[in-house]
Amino acid sequence: MHACGGSAIMSSIQQPIGTKGSVFPLKMVGIGGCPNHVKFSSVKPCRTSQLEGSLVTGRPPSSVSVPIPEIKGDESSFVDYGLSEADPEVSTIIDKEKNRQFRSLELIASENFTSRAVMEAVGSCLTNKYSEGLPGKRYYGGNEYIDELEILCQKRALAAFNMDGKEWGVNVQPLSGSPANFEVYTAILSPHDRIMGLDLPHGGHLSHGFMTAKRRVSGTSIYFESMPYRLDESTGLVDYDMLEKTATLFRPKLIIAGASAYPRDFDYPRMRKIADAVGAFLMMDMAHISGLVSASVVANPFEYCDIVTTTTHKSLRGPRGGMIFFKKDPVLGVDLESAINNAVFPGLQGGPHNHTIGGLAVSLKHAQSPEFKAYQNKVVSNCRALASRLMELGYKLVSGGSDNHLVLVDLRPNYSCEQGIDGARVEKILDMASITLNKNSVPGDISALVPGGIRIGSPAMTTRGFGENEFISVADFIHEGVQITLDAKKSVTGSKLQDFAKFVTSPSFPLIDRVRDLQTRVEAMTTQFPIPGL
Repeated sequence: MHACGGSAIMSSIQQPIGTKGSVFPLKMVGIGGCPNHVKFSSVKPCRTSQLEGSLVTGRPPSSVSVPIPEIKGDESSFVDYGLSEADPEVSTIIDKEKNRQFRSLELIASENFTSRAVMEAVGSCLTNKYSEGLPGKRYYGGNEYIDELEILCQKRALAAFNMDGKEWGVNVQPLSGSPANFEVYTAILSPHDRIMGLDLPHGGHLSHGFMTAKRRVSGTSIYFESMPYRLDESTGLVDYDMLEKTATLFRPKLIIAGASAYPRDFDYPRMRKIADAVGAFLMMDMAHISGLVSASVVANPFEYCDIVTTTTHKSLRGPRGGMIFFKKDPVLGVDLESAINNAVFPGLQGGPHNHTIGGLAVSLKHAQSPEFKAYQNKVVSNCRALASRLMELGYKLVSGGSDNHLVLVDLRPNYSCEQGIDGARVEKILDMASITLNKNSVPGDISALVPGGIRIGSPAMTTRGFGENEFISVADFIHEGVQITLDAKKSVTGSKLQDFAKFVTSPSFPLIDRVRDLQTRVEAMTTQFPIPGL
């Protein structure tokens, strides 16, 4: 790090050039070739006031030395050190993770990069306050400003999705998506009531219910009776005809729309019709696509559903939390507002995470901006460019394309990979090349640990400034990684996944030069783009 000073280089890498006032950064111009060689962990720790000014926030370090406060009491005292001095071990791990995020091609569909403003709220004094209960109905004192914050967050949540507060309410206290879903089940179901959600191997989520012949895997399936609906394997689309037939026989009390790996939109009118025919509640888990819904670039589930849940850290770009939206008028004789609020607290949670609610309020304000809508349109266009290029390269995509932020690639034997490969092995090789995505089940799979597909998402790298041309390059990089994986599989002794993992991570791995060459080219591209907040 002799050629480039740590604080100066980090400031120049992480700060967009010529983008003052812009939410989304432009492509960065390398400075003397240094950005491709920066290591966060190589910056020698100094006093927190100077180090964090440039490395964490991206702002220039202050020339003023800020004194570190000493907290004194009658019998004890302690110095309130910054992280790098209080705990260098944790600080070093965080620096390494920053470095990984900066260099990696982040393609996990459920991940994103939040903003500096959200990080500041999440890392604020709000984390100190305990606030069991709802605004105006707390079990502790000193909550007047917490009440103000949570009410603001609720108003912004409704506004972000263009909802009338007279018709819809929202609880912003859920800790994440799965707790939010279980709080809904607790509110409107009795133990052993019947539910239907998209099958996990067909793109559904564990919290929607999943069980095998040997055990009930999901807590949802332990406490309730779950019957999945599935995709039509010939089209990769939800089989609504079979859903209707199964629902007529099974008669669920709740039908769940939403998925974790489904590249198409849901037919909400059809699902509403089915739910009404069997007397069921209709809930949408829009965790993955909440940002797209807010920007009106996909269909609106609020027009047809009784309840809508979501995480807040995916396409919405907020902190790691959850929300539950509910109709205010009774549905099937149930006062959803009272039932859901009571299920959240005291039913399943204690005090809410006020720092998360603060960060969520910040992100929901941003979600109402023109820049956010432009970003979400770009998420979709980038994903379509990725899908188109993958199909040009010969890959089979589940459903043949994408309407949203992700594609699901079927790697089983086809005309691109005649002998076939699995997602677990491809994920391993790509990870070694600084390409981060995840293995994923595709219709027809029998193993969740060694599934036949990979899931690729566009939100995170779109946040960093990628456009369609970059996502075309992403497809080419992935294709190269798949070819390396196929060649590695031919050379390994043993058929188990652990045999493959041991082989490719050994010092004698014969294809390591190809992996490193791919990694070098991947990082040369990613390090041209800044990360918000870091």
